[in-house]
Amino acid sequence: MKRILTVFGILLVIGGCSEPETYVRTEVEIPVKITEVTRKRIEETTIATGTVTATVDILVKSEIEGAYNLQINPRTGKKYGVGDAVMKDEVTVLLENPEQENKIRFDSQKLSLENAEENLKQQQMLYEKGGVSLSELKSAQQKLIDAQYSFQSTLMQLEQFKVKVPFDGIIASLPYYPPKFMAPANSDMFQLMDYRTLHLEVNLPGKMMGVVREGMMVRVTSYLLPDKVLPATIAHVAPVLEPNTRTFGILIEVDNSGLVLKPGMFVKAEIITQSRPNAIVIPKDIIMVRRTEKTVYVVTEGVAQQRRITTGLENQDEAEVIDGLEENEFLVIEGFETLRNGAQVTITR
Repeated sequence: MKRILTVFGILLVIGGCSEPETYVRTEVEIPVKITEVTRKRIEETTIATGTVTATVDILVKSEIEGAYNLQINPRTGKKYGVGDAVMKDEVTVLLENPEQENKIRFDSQKLSLENAEENLKQQQMLYEKGGVSLSELKSAQQKLIDAQYSFQSTLMQLEQFKVKVPFDGIIASLPYYPPKFMAPANSDMFQLMDYRTLHLEVNLPGKMMGVVREGMMVRVTSYLLPDKVLPATIAHVAPVLEPNTRTFGILIEVDNSGLVLKPGMFVKAEIITQSRPNAIVIPKDIIMVRRTEKTVYVVTEGVAQQRRITTGLENQDEAEVIDGLEENEFLVIEGFETLRNGAQVTITR
């Protein structure tokens, strides 16, 4: 009995000497990335795609029959070729037809004009001295006028042998003719384009009627040259919808003064429908939407706070915040998916 009591006493002493167990409640800090809320410009845009075309595109043809003779480009020292820039009134092709030139009788017409001019001078001198009548003087004047008309007609016929550039542009195509090929009248000589300004025709859904207007700014980029952005404007807006597609057409004029784009390229047009120059703008993908509520998280003294926001203008990547955020607050841009209001956070880079 004494032994049992001794063992019980030892256990009692051991139990009495042990400290009571304590529980420490800790909360894990959630790593997040933040950015400071600032103001900047935001634009609301509508995207359209299409193919650009030259503002002027013509096929220059010959007026008379003649042997085709492609001329030398004075800027390259070589015969004119596809892609050459040309200026108005340059002679690119010379047609040779000696038989036709002889029929024009240039020298004869020139001599007739000189004789008519000399005859009129003599008649005027005689008329002043009373040697000829007024009727004879007028007859000399008429002969001079007729000679001038005939000579001008001769010059115009000779000019038909010269195929000239009708406006500044780029040679887009040239036909192949063998040397000294006798090209009939109305033969293709070259295709000429002016694409310093390009046209882009696109269709927009009916809901955009009244939203887009003439004069609105547009940014145009080519899928082949994504780093090149060209300024453009809306030149014309169709007043009615197409009954089958419920769309309407617009014409966009693209400033291509650097000849960056070529006719036939497929491009994207960003039509700027609205803009704010000094708005609070945040990334669109951090906005959490629950029913009709839009929320984001901000960090204040290491604690996440959920904010209900109201948005304004939006584009593909960003949204304007018109209520719910203040400038210089710290907005959570990464790690917000697992946050809750009041959670402890740690800022990561």
